[in-house]
Amino acid sequence: MHTRTGCRALAVAVALGLSAITPLAAAHADPGTGAAAGTGENLSPGDIVSSEPSSFHPLPGQPTNTKAWKVDYRSTTAKGEPNTVSGTVIVPQDGRKGPRPLITYAVGTVGVGDHCAPSAGFPKGTTMEANLIQQLTLRGWAVAVTDYEGLGTPGDHTYTVGRAEGQAMLDVARAAIRLPDAGLGEDTPVGIMGYSQGGQASSWAAELHDSYAPDLDVKGTATGGVPGDLEKVAAFNDGSYGSGLIFMAAIGQNAAFPELKLDSYLNPVGRTLVGAMKNTCVADGAVLGSFKTIASMTTKNPLDQPDWQQRLRESRVGTHKPDAPVYLYHALADELIPYGVGKEVRADWCAKGANVEWHTVPVGEHVSGVITQSPFAAEWLADRFAGKSVRGNC
Repeated sequence: MHTRTGCRALAVAVALGLSAITPLAAAHADPGTGAAAGTGENLSPGDIVSSEPSSFHPLPGQPTNTKAWKVDYRSTTAKGEPNTVSGTVIVPQDGRKGPRPLITYAVGTVGVGDHCAPSAGFPKGTTMEANLIQQLTLRGWAVAVTDYEGLGTPGDHTYTVGRAEGQAMLDVARAAIRLPDAGLGEDTPVGIMGYSQGGQASSWAAELHDSYAPDLDVKGTATGGVPGDLEKVAAFNDGSYGSGLIFMAAIGQNAAFPELKLDSYLNPVGRTLVGAMKNTCVADGAVLGSFKTIASMTTKNPLDQPDWQQRLRESRVGTHKPDAPVYLYHALADELIPYGVGKEVRADWCAKGANVEWHTVPVGEHVSGVITQSPFAAEWLADRFAGKSVRGNC
C-alpha cells in the first residue's frame, strides 16, 4: 500500500495495526512433515517446494484461532520461466467440515526489501493489511497470501510486473489446495482479492485465470485502486509525494527484465537512491523517494525509451476479459493512482464483455479506500460463494 510522507506512513501503520516488519527465516521442508524437500525445477506451477508451520497475528500476540504455514511454491516469471515464490496459507480452526472458500490475497505495496514480505510479519503481528485479512478468516475462509516474486526469495522483487504478480497469486492458491494440512481440496471455491499493487496483481490473476490456472474454481475477483496503466501512473507521480513509487517500479521492472539496464540510466544520486530503496520497506522508501523527479535521478529518462515503454505496457490491465465476475472500485480523490486510470480499466473490461460491478468511492483517498471498502468487497465475494447472481453495471 502506498504512503505520502513519513507522517502518512505512520498514520497508515497505526490504522492497520502495523510496526516495523522483520524477517522470518525460511526453512525448506516437505509439506506438513518438516522433512527436506527438493528444488522446484521438476515441479508444476503451484506445487509446494517447502513448507513450515507459521502463525497469523494481525497485531503482536493477538490470537486468531487459525493455523498458518509459510510455503515456498513453484510459480512462473513474466518471461515464462519457472521460479520459486514464498507465501502464507492461513486456515481458521473453527471445526468446519467439508470444503471452505479460499481467498488468494495480494497485499498493496510493502516495499522491495526482502524483510518486507508479508510472511515475515504475520508471526509478529506486523504485516500490512493483516487486520483486513482477519475479516476474511472470521468468515471461516482460508486465505493464501503471496509474497510476490523476489520478496523474501532470492533476487529483486518484480514490483509492478503484472504477469509475474498474477501468476504468483494463482499459484499460491494452488499451493494452499495442495498443502495436506490445510484441509482444502480441488473443489475449493476460490476468490481473488487485492488493492493497490494488490489490485494490479488481482486484476492480472483475474485475466490470467482461464489460460494459466483453469483448474482453480474461481468465483470472482474483488480488486481496487488498480494501477492499470503504469505510464500514466508514473507521469502523475513524477516529482510528487508519490514519486518513490516510480523508483520502486523501476527496480521491479528491471528485476524482471535485466536487459532494460536500469543502472545505465542512473546518475550517482539516482544510484544511491535506488540502492537504498532496495533494502527498505514502503514507509522509508516513500520518504526517500518523495518529491524527486526522474530527471534529477537519471542521465536520460528510461521511460522515454521504446524498450521501457513496451515493458510497462505489457503490465497494463484491461487487455483480456476476466472469465469470472469482478467487483472493481476506486477512490474519486485517489492521490496516487488517478481515478481516471481506474475508470479506464472498467471501460476496457466492459468493452470486452466482462461482468463488472463498478463502484466509485466518493469520500477518502488511496489508503482509506481499501479500509472502508474491504467489508463491502468481502460481502460481494460471499455472495459469489453462495451462488448469487451478479448485477454488473457496465
